[in-house]
Amino acid sequence: MRNKAGRFSGYIRPFFYIVDVLLLTSLGLFFFNAPNQEISFCIFLSLAWLVSAYHLGFYEVYRYTKVVTILNCALKQFAFFSIATMASVYLYCEDTSLKVVFYYLTSVVFMVLVLKLFIYYFLKEYRLVFGGNFRKVVILGSQVKTEQLQKFFVQNLDYGYKLVNVFSDEKCNAHSLKEVCDYLISEGVDELYCAMSDLTSDEITELEDFTDNNFKTLKFIPDENHVLSGNYIFHYYGYLPIIAGREIRLDEKLNKIIKRIFDIVFSLLVIVFILSWFTIIAAIFIKAESKGPIFFRQIRNGLKNQLFVCYKFRSMELNPYAHLNQVSKNDIRITKIGKFLRKTSLDELPQFFNVLLGDMSVVGPRPHMVSHNEKYAVKVDKFMVRHFIKPGITGLAQVRGFRGSIGSDMDMVNRIKLDIFYIENWSFILDLKIIFQTVINIFKGEENAF
Repeated sequence: MRNKAGRFSGYIRPFFYIVDVLLLTSLGLFFFNAPNQEISFCIFLSLAWLVSAYHLGFYEVYRYTKVVTILNCALKQFAFFSIATMASVYLYCEDTSLKVVFYYLTSVVFMVLVLKLFIYYFLKEYRLVFGGNFRKVVILGSQVKTEQLQKFFVQNLDYGYKLVNVFSDEKCNAHSLKEVCDYLISEGVDELYCAMSDLTSDEITELEDFTDNNFKTLKFIPDENHVLSGNYIFHYYGYLPIIAGREIRLDEKLNKIIKRIFDIVFSLLVIVFILSWFTIIAAIFIKAESKGPIFFRQIRNGLKNQLFVCYKFRSMELNPYAHLNQVSKNDIRITKIGKFLRKTSLDELPQFFNVLLGDMSVVGPRPHMVSHNEKYAVKVDKFMVRHFIKPGITGLAQVRGFRGSIGSDMDMVNRIKLDIFYIENWSFILDLKIIFQTVINIFKGEENAF
């Protein structure tokens, strides 16, 4: 018997609601004493949990949702719920210590997260092993514009997308659109992905009408030349809908404060416990091999494209082209100690002084030389978006293989894609994940580190 796509999907979210509420109320009755007010106490806890979950989208988990997104939302959910728990204990419970509250919250966090992540990974394995909980998808568009998505669906079966056909006419027309629509109906396809630049506005409207009327999901693939089309947000001025181009998470005051506090604490720890002694060792080797200063200072573009002095341990012989020409593999300007420093990324350590001064952040888009900034700002669409936030010592692009020198324009395009994704999807958990991956890459070694 053939599995029906998403047969039980509609029950997953209600299941989580019910189980989580039962868990937190059962544990509440176990840990706390609310004489003659047990029902009111449980209702208060349940409402507090459900209201914050609805507001934060705690249960808005989809097959393409990343674990880091789940953990980031969980962090906020449990922060709000902790406040609500202390309020409910104050209102309903007698003689309750902070120690008991801590045990309760720890138990709730552990059990809810374990269940949530278990189901998340179970569904991934279920899709791989049994082929269930999948969605049939079709791609429409030229090969060059849909190739990456085709590879994604084929190589990531655990996401639960089954690619059943690709309509790759170089130019869509009325006949091919009718063929696609007929195929969607006859094969019971769930989702249609279209290369947006291959369609006219009339064709897009036709597909929107068809998918709406036949209960299909329509999604678009942006043009590769336009790095990202923007994380569009709807606002309403009265009843008038207004579209904002993109959402910058770090524009929110609270997020700025969290990131800045982390930057200060992290940079101080590195400066006190690592740079305080490593600088002396690095200085001895740098001075022994070549004449010149210990630190290399270079003007780079930072927040809102403002210039700042970026610090590194000097890894090259003194030369007049250091500020103009990027380093290449086997570059004769690199010293022996410089090669080691660059390979291990230890040459970047002085930038923690930049972080402490507020010019940089621990995590963010890497700052480029001024000459590169001027060159690629003209060549690469959306390049300047990366300057909406402070540059970082490490970043999402760097841990995804786009660090070091730029071999082609596409290297820069892919780097900017990841930078913009980071800007629009920043979270404290994502920063921690990038830092952790950076440390792993340092010990593992990277091909582009030279």
